[in-house]
Amino acid sequence: MVLKADNIHKSYGALEILKGVNVEIRRGEIVSIVGRSGAGKSTLLHILGTLDSADTGELTINDTAVRSLKTTRLAAFRNRHIGFVFQFHHLLPEFTALENVCIPGFIQKTPESAVRKRAAELLDYLGLSERLTHKPTELSGGEQQRVAVARALINQPALIFADEPTGNLDTAASQDLHRLIRQLRDEYGQTFVIVTHNQELADLSDRRLEMRDGLLIGS
Repeated sequence: MVLKADNIHKSYGALEILKGVNVEIRRGEIVSIVGRSGAGKSTLLHILGTLDSADTGELTINDTAVRSLKTTRLAAFRNRHIGFVFQFHHLLPEFTALENVCIPGFIQKTPESAVRKRAAELLDYLGLSERLTHKPTELSGGEQQRVAVARALINQPALIFADEPTGNLDTAASQDLHRLIRQLRDEYGQTFVIVTHNQELADLSDRRLEMRDGLLIGS
């Protein structure tokens, strides 16, 4: 088990968003979370990804009780064990594709030569070997999202969380990303938790969970 969340509650003022969410994620599976807009999917994803904290409940990732970690140790843990892919790619515009991918590795203080080598290998694997020195504005939307995927993979994380990863892509680029997610799972055992409105992406998952009335429905 790579992740276990027990009785996760989250409110904003008087508005209760999460009402006791329980979920377990097994290593090497693709899990999609669906539901209507405003149901709390992204809130849950941010809590599971340690970008936000629950009001109450327990969260364990890679056998670590993450709520017990203080700010600095939590940031280091997140950088090492978790990758993120968002609808908007959040690439730094002044940096090349290679440099953007390298950033989490540099934060982890991995030797620069090793980070650059792995970043180049990931971009080559993702079909971007001729785009290493291109900046985000010189890349298509699909290419930018593949750079974001490479960045998420650079530290070989236990989990990748994706929040509407195809929401800003056209049909062809979305289908390419679907194939890539499946390929990374099949070839490397990569674990994905994906919030999506995209029915095709949800259907390729090993498990589909629905966010409804502040709870996750499914198994």
